[in-house]
Amino acid sequence: SIATISSTGEVTGVAAGSVNITYTDNNGCQTTQVITVNALPTVSAGADQTICSGSSVTLSGSGAVSYTWDNSVVNGTAFVPTATATYTVTGTNANGCIATDEVVVTVRPALVITGTLDVCVGSTTDLDGNSTPATSNAWTSSSTSVATVDPSSGVVTGLSAGTTTITYTDDLGCTKSVDVTVNALPSVNAGVDFSVCAGSTATLAATGAVSYVWDNGVTNGTAFTPTSTATYTVTGTDANGCVATDDITVTVHALPTVSGSTSVCVDETVTLTGSGTAA
Repeated sequence: SIATISSTGEVTGVAAGSVNITYTDNNGCQTTQVITVNALPTVSAGADQTICSGSSVTLSGSGAVSYTWDNSVVNGTAFVPTATATYTVTGTNANGCIATDEVVVTVRPALVITGTLDVCVGSTTDLDGNSTPATSNAWTSSSTSVATVDPSSGVVTGLSAGTTTITYTDDLGCTKSVDVTVNALPSVNAGVDFSVCAGSTATLAATGAVSYVWDNGVTNGTAFTPTSTATYTVTGTDANGCVATDDITVTVHALPTVSGSTSVCVDETVTLTGSGTAA
């Protein structure tokens, strides 16, 4: 049916169209009135959407003549949602009929990059993003001469001292950038190769870093007695935790030997012969 009417004359529209409403008084007299039932507008709030944190969105209703949104939204005007919410629009057509629809705007959490933001030349640091990465080139470096980054894993490799901006992009196109500092390696110097006589002490003291670790049980700056010729390697660590190595060779010369008679008479001579080359 097009419309129903109650005993008190209240007409309720049921479907679009026209209907004759007849009224009869207590004398049996009648009159007929044509009632037009207007269709409701087919209001659409648009498709649900997901946006990056801090991005703007524009909601525009369709299917009516004028639109009123809740949550202080103005139809067709961009705004920045702060949280995920459902927005309802009321549309009114030319006949004054109204209908509503709603749309859900999902706001992605703000992107965060975690991991160590400094790295030594030649070393790596692993960065992570708190969202699903883009299918290609999720990670990029602004200066690939300072550091490169694996486009899918976020592993940064330091190449030269300096700073580069690492940018992460998720599957929605949201981005987050951080600066990564690449620290130079220390210029560790173990010293100049030298020689000692067997039984003598040697002291190895490296420079160019903050702390030093030697192999072969050597302590930096502490004398020891080498027993044979050897190469000693020192690992130096600077204030940034970067390390480098250098080595030094300590040659141990055997003590000379003397041959010949060990006794001689008064007014006689004896010849002694020393090994090696005399000084």
